[in-house]
Amino acid sequence: MQIRQNLIDIKNGFHPTFWVANGMELFERLAYYGQQIVFMVYLRNKLGFTETEAGSLSGIFGGLIYLLPILGGTLADKWGFRRAFNIAFSILGLGYFLIGSVGMSAFAGIYGGLSLYWLLMAFLVFTAFGGSFIKPSVLGTVAITSTEKTKSLGFAIYYWLVNAGAMIGPTIAYFVRDSFGNEFVYLVSSFSCFAMLAVNLILYKEVKSEKTEITESLGKKITNLFVVLGNFKFMIFLLIYSLYWIIFWQEFIIVPYYITDYIGKEAPYEIVQSWAGAGAIILFQIPINRWTKNIPTHKAILVGFAVSSLIWIIIGIHPSIPTIAAGIVAFAIGEMIQAPRYYQYISEIAPPGQQGLFQGYAFLPIAIARFVGDPIGGWLYQSAKTAGDPSRVWWSLIGIGVFGTICMAIYNKYVAIYESKQKAA
Repeated sequence: MQIRQNLIDIKNGFHPTFWVANGMELFERLAYYGQQIVFMVYLRNKLGFTETEAGSLSGIFGGLIYLLPILGGTLADKWGFRRAFNIAFSILGLGYFLIGSVGMSAFAGIYGGLSLYWLLMAFLVFTAFGGSFIKPSVLGTVAITSTEKTKSLGFAIYYWLVNAGAMIGPTIAYFVRDSFGNEFVYLVSSFSCFAMLAVNLILYKEVKSEKTEITESLGKKITNLFVVLGNFKFMIFLLIYSLYWIIFWQEFIIVPYYITDYIGKEAPYEIVQSWAGAGAIILFQIPINRWTKNIPTHKAILVGFAVSSLIWIIIGIHPSIPTIAAGIVAFAIGEMIQAPRYYQYISEIAPPGQQGLFQGYAFLPIAIARFVGDPIGGWLYQSAKTAGDPSRVWWSLIGIGVFGTICMAIYNKYVAIYESKQKAA
């Protein structure tokens, strides 16, 4: 009877639009992670870019994907989520197609006289603009289509589906690139987004809430940015946290290169990365959350940093498919320990009346990591390969992980001292 009642509560606790939005998010993430896992190899092996050039392009694309939602959310609020989804999926569908078309022989005559670097840069920026509407629209929909009783579950469902897409997308990418080539992975991503455009037009029903009627202007968003930048403690925390994401995104920068160059050209690096990372989160997120719920927030974040940093130590000991998979699982465990507490910590340090503002910048460390870390990863791999010593890659990434963990430990120590003084005063 209890199970039946829980199912009834779930059914009544979510507006039908909740399920439409989360279904679209699944396929959008499938499209994003599917193309992301082959991105670096596609740029080097098919388009002829160096690892450093590919890293720079990846940094621009990834950085904008996570930076633009800060402003994209404002436009989504003004236009309504249904219209924002229409724009997003239209641009994403066309953008992924254009990125893939650069590597297709059918378009060689069209792009022949153009600089591929700047052409691709234009396509990536265009595509990133479309992607900037997705997260604000999905998260906004989850917030207004769930009740106070089911809101926590609603965000858990969202997070689970994001990781499901992160596992399914690269898996499909492996079979597509193995049969047709990396450029055709982008056709799959394009088709997925255009299909969601149709779903949105047919099934998504706009849901209004008094909470969504109050929107901020772009000018206010820019003003808020300076408010955040002016909070020294918060900015230090975000900069340290960006080191964490720098080591994560090397799974998409360095791991595909290393497996392709040193283990096997046909090795399924897409499946290794996705099933070890997203698969582990899908299976173990809830048990690990329960296991670590009583660990203080500061300590949980530090422990997550330390555990995730094991990824490159494990891989560096003996680089192979099993150790790469084990390292990625280790990172995922660390992520599961600290990720929920990260948002909790931001809510704790946000000044009164600025909770929403500070949570809005929670993705800023990922944007910083992509802008900075992707080019560094590409350059690092190219330099190590040229020197004939790939172990340089592992030592460098181990260094970043250890340095980030130490910085977070120092931050925790001084924050604890500061907070104790504040209480004493």
